Amino acid sequence: MKDGMRVGLGTGSTVAYLLAELAARDVKATYVASSPRTEEAARALGISVEPFFTLDELDIAIDGADQIASDGWLIKGGGGAHTREKIVASCAERFVVIADARKIVSSLCAPVPLELLAFGLAATLRHLEPTVLRDTPRSPDGGLIADYYGDLADPAALCARLSSTPGVLEHGLFAPALGSEILVGRGDIVQRFSFGGIE
Repeated sequence: MKDGMRVGLGTGSTVAYLLAELAARDVKATYVASSPRTEEAARALGISVEPFFTLDELDIAIDGADQIASDGWLIKGGGGAHTREKIVASCAERFVVIADARKIVSSLCAPVPLELLAFGLAATLRHLEPTVLRDTPRSPDGGLIADYYGDLADPAALCARLSSTPGVLEHGLFAPALGSEILVGRGDIVQRFSFGGIE
């Protein structure tokens, strides 16, 4: 990463290690955060974070994942920040996922995090059975956080279904087309993969 870049910061335990490394290197970039938690952690380390209101493009976004399938599909949102994470990832020229080897799976499995509109919630949940609301605070944007526990055999079909369901603000399925590369830590070794090329 170079000085002057516009950088999107993800959310989660893996990103916490990234923040410490960025602070140590003192990279002079424009940073935006995908969650208040990341913003607070970055500022505590001396990293200046800008509001994500005026930038319409980022040079790079870096984030972790809860699950990474060998075909490049991801599940994100264990911390409930998947809506903002997807916005940040989708506007970046390069979206890089960082993870340890434990996040690599042969195929995705439930749950898939959801952010739901409160209006019409009972009807939305009926359309999304089996889905369970989390007993957690709302997202920073006011959405309710839930988890879908249905079949994930066809992530593309489920992605289309969730995206087309009224009341779903966003879901935690990230398609391979969003990503640029995946960096996987295996002990002291970091392996680099393209999306869809994980072994």
